[in-house]
Amino acid sequence: MKLSKKLSLTLTLLTFTAVAPAQANDDHVAPATEFANSTLASWVASEQVLSALREQNAKHAGLSQSDIDAMDQQWRSETEAGSQPMIDEVLGREISAFLRDRQEETEGLVLEAFVMDNKGLNVGQSEVTSDYWQGDEAKWQKTYGSSQATVFVDEVEEDESTQTFLSQVSMSIVDPDTGDVIGAITVGLDVEGL
Repeated sequence: MKLSKKLSLTLTLLTFTAVAPAQANDDHVAPATEFANSTLASWVASEQVLSALREQNAKHAGLSQSDIDAMDQQWRSETEAGSQPMIDEVLGREISAFLRDRQEETEGLVLEAFVMDNKGLNVGQSEVTSDYWQGDEAKWQKTYGSSQATVFVDEVEEDESTQTFLSQVSMSIVDPDTGDVIGAITVGLDVEGL
């Protein structure tokens, strides 16, 4: 019985040390940044992304914070509802199809992808996000809010639904015509796939 307990404890510790490095340090930052500077850079340079951002930025130019909060609340309530007109409209956009196609091409490395406008609102996405407004989160604030081309790699977290360790990697999107930051993109990367 004592040997069995020792063996069980040893296996538990071995499992922990195999997983812990991804959580305890920044081993994922360099490959995630490399992914952003190569793959994501090509995604955000596409006409699908740039035109969708320009269009939504113009459409949302006059939104107040209370308008944004109301839109976000509608989105959140739709994630739990049978009828999802707002979510369906965003998922039906050309940019969302583009992001789904790019995600599929990564063969499981990218678990989600979404583009945000200059207010932090979703423009397009490959999967349904839990909220519509990302403007209060680091992924948007540290990319769009920096006013220059920036990559932000977040901490590793366990996705309980898929039992995978992921990190969100975000990048500002610069309009090549003006040099201005016009939005941001975030992808969830399977860190073990890096």
